[in-house]
Amino acid sequence: MHDVLIVGAGITGATAACLLARAGFSIALLESRKPAPWQPDAPVGIRVSAISPGAQQVLSEAGAWRMISENRHCAFRQMSVEDRDTSATLEFNSGEFGLERLGSIVENDLLQWSLWQAVLSQPNIHVHSPATPESFDLALTPAAVNLRDGGILRCKLLVGADGAESAVRAMLGTAIQFWDYGQQGLVCEVKTERPNRGIAWQRFLNGGPIAFLPLADGSSSIVWSCPAAESRRLLSLDDEAFCAALNDACSPSTVTEGVGRTPFGRVMSCGARAAFPLHMQLSDDYAGKRTILLGDAAHVVHPLAGQGLNLGLIDAAALAETLIQARRENKDINADSVLRGYARWRRSEAELMAQGIHAIRDLFTPDVLEPVRQLGVGLMGRSWMLKEPFMRRAVGHNREAPALARGVALSELLVGRLKPGTSAPCI
Repeated sequence: MHDVLIVGAGITGATAACLLARAGFSIALLESRKPAPWQPDAPVGIRVSAISPGAQQVLSEAGAWRMISENRHCAFRQMSVEDRDTSATLEFNSGEFGLERLGSIVENDLLQWSLWQAVLSQPNIHVHSPATPESFDLALTPAAVNLRDGGILRCKLLVGADGAESAVRAMLGTAIQFWDYGQQGLVCEVKTERPNRGIAWQRFLNGGPIAFLPLADGSSSIVWSCPAAESRRLLSLDDEAFCAALNDACSPSTVTEGVGRTPFGRVMSCGARAAFPLHMQLSDDYAGKRTILLGDAAHVVHPLAGQGLNLGLIDAAALAETLIQARRENKDINADSVLRGYARWRRSEAELMAQGIHAIRDLFTPDVLEPVRQLGVGLMGRSWMLKEPFMRRAVGHNREAPALARGVALSELLVGRLKPGTSAPCI
């Protein structure tokens, strides 16, 4: 029998497994397929993530950040957000918040492979891959997970980290709130006239925002949110026509078409393109009988603020802290009070972030309250009292964040030595 059985060894599930194993829990980790090996000399992966400083701390405690730091990644210290006509602009710089960086852009393939190596290095983690759960029996003590190949695994606590179409969530019968934006996020790598030296730049267009994220070689990874039909059209263009369309989109109405006004000049070339549907999805509950939901199984948000993966990594840290605290207080890790404490903590934080991103997206909808939008963006740009709480939450350093995200080492949690003001919420 295992203390915790985690379904899904993606980035969130693998992080949770490593943190819990390093804390002394026995872990079973189920994954349908192993990740492809990371190839440092391969082209830049088409999917990248902006890792916040708080999430970076969590990855470090999970044992994965060292490998990431030794391979290609790019820190960004400046973030610029522009309205479509550039009349309203927000600027964030790491120095004004006492931060070394606002975040790091890392390829998802590298994240996954680094975590997989961390998983394999932990003797407390028993990997079952390829493996697929067939059914769950939570009425038994301990709970049982029946595998498609006929095997049976038993655990005290079941964790669903199996993505937006979570089988664990479906088994619990937990309802979700779902908003379809009718958009797709088009992603690819682009090279510009001037290299991107660490600026995360975003402009809101009539169809949705477009973001340029810095890569280690000076190129940028773009995420272009646009209506689904437009995304399909852009995917069908040849590279030259796509770059021309991208330059036109990046040009304010006051600039000649094709100039491509970005901090990096015109887009000169592009790599392979792909697109994925955009929606917001919030689970009505993050806990059930002997069960916890993490990451996309619990919440999916619009990518405009780059917070989706960070929320999942913070979930993993919060779960580790919750179970460590329960053990210290001689509580069963699957006790209802323990699971409800986690669920209240993370649902409150994730919904606040998700609804905030939803509101920002609505604020920049074409022709909606333009004077109010410009006033609001202008006020935030000038007011430290508005910018500072927003940025603290975005980088994972707000007061409600897990201690692991705020610089407390796992070893300190294990011996009960927390820095002043960094204790986890009571459960």
